[in-house]
Amino acid sequence: MNKVYQVYQVSDSTGETLDRIFLAIKAQFDDFNCKTIHHSFTRTKNQIDNIISKSKNEENIIILYTIVDNSLAEYLTTETKKNNIPCFAVLGNLISNFSKLLKQEATRKPSGQHILDKDYYDRIEAVQFTISHDDGKIITDLENSDVILVGISRTSKTPTSIYLANRGYKVANIPIILNKNLPNELFESSKKTCVVGLTCEQTRLSDVRRNRIQSLHEDRPLNYINEKEILNELEKGKKIFKENNWPIIDVTRKSVEETAASIIKILDILNSK
Repeated sequence: MNKVYQVYQVSDSTGETLDRIFLAIKAQFDDFNCKTIHHSFTRTKNQIDNIISKSKNEENIIILYTIVDNSLAEYLTTETKKNNIPCFAVLGNLISNFSKLLKQEATRKPSGQHILDKDYYDRIEAVQFTISHDDGKIITDLENSDVILVGISRTSKTPTSIYLANRGYKVANIPIILNKNLPNELFESSKKTCVVGLTCEQTRLSDVRRNRIQSLHEDRPLNYINEKEILNELEKGKKIFKENNWPIIDVTRKSVEETAASIIKILDILNSK
């Protein structure tokens, strides 16, 4: 039976950065069974002592940490060495190297990335804009979007929009419906705003729709999961995308994060022109 590792994620902030980095590490190992224990807002030696005390009673412990206070980070590494616990800093060396490169001392402030500055409020505004412009709810001000996503049902328009909004992008998304024309406001806005078409393989889309109906007990017409009808929807979408020269992203084998990264790359290219 494979070992199950207890991965302690120790952070002096929310732990979001550490969690994302660990997910990237974990994805590189097919046979890595683990249980993650989060210790957020760890900012005192007493908190570290409690973590060490708990870890002594368990097997296969790994500690990952993001602590910007040097003395506290050193205390953690000293205590883990005493108890033979594997312990790895995630940002420490990177911050030190940047400090040398920039020839300035780092502020070493916990939660520095969560400061309530203009960027923070811009992200909040982007989320609010994106929620209100989901699924074509508002189309009167599409030109205020950073990007407009267009696609048939279940091509990840909404989750991709929300993910981008959390990155600070104002996103509107508009569904393609087989026997309904897209709004004129979309085509007018596309002259100034980037529009991206999302598509998917027919069989995959059919499975996604069928599973959604079953799990959420949605009341949908029978042709919603009919493969022939889905193919017609997809062909209509691709035709619109090509006629308007909109970039197309196939989301079949892409996570929301990968789709969003592709969209950001498109925006970067357009903004650099």
